[in-house]
Amino acid sequence: MAVYDPLLRVVGKTTLSALGWKLEGLPPDADHVVLVCAPHTSNWDFVYMLLISWAQDWRVHWIGKDSLFKPPFGPLMRWLGGISVTRGKNANQTAQVAERIRKSAKIIVAIAPEGTRGKAGTWKTGFYHIAHQSGSVIALGFLDYKAKRGGFGPPVTPTGDIEADFAQMRAFYQDKTGKFPDQQGPIELAVKR
Repeated sequence: MAVYDPLLRVVGKTTLSALGWKLEGLPPDADHVVLVCAPHTSNWDFVYMLLISWAQDWRVHWIGKDSLFKPPFGPLMRWLGGISVTRGKNANQTAQVAERIRKSAKIIVAIAPEGTRGKAGTWKTGFYHIAHQSGSVIALGFLDYKAKRGGFGPPVTPTGDIEADFAQMRAFYQDKTGKFPDQQGPIELAVKR
């Protein structure tokens, strides 16, 4: 999926190299991808995600509340890959994003399952349901600040058995360290009551 400017590929690779970061793995070759961004403990994660996506020649989209897309910053947010979603108790964001993916010929949507830079109790499962509902592959994107490496793990095709699929993701992320390790949330499903 070609990036909007070949110069960005050079910028991504050069900047990562200058900062001492290594790229690992390849993005999956699929038309519909939900890109897991983990661990998510800092605003810097967004910057590194952009650099890695540019270096890999990927046009990555991300989800933001609709107020981010109002003037004067709306055009910039869309250029950076932002997808506006309506929030509120009656807004089904999972369905909104899944529908957007289904209607796109090719799209990559990045989601941080921890949902916050602060310590999360468990991963939110919206990304999984979006991927399952839209028939997308889940790309395991990662940043490992301790080893200064980032990139992609093996793709996960959602089977509908969320516990088994989460076990596969948990195994992959177990040795990845966020910028602020004490803020990393466990890769667990919320306990059903």
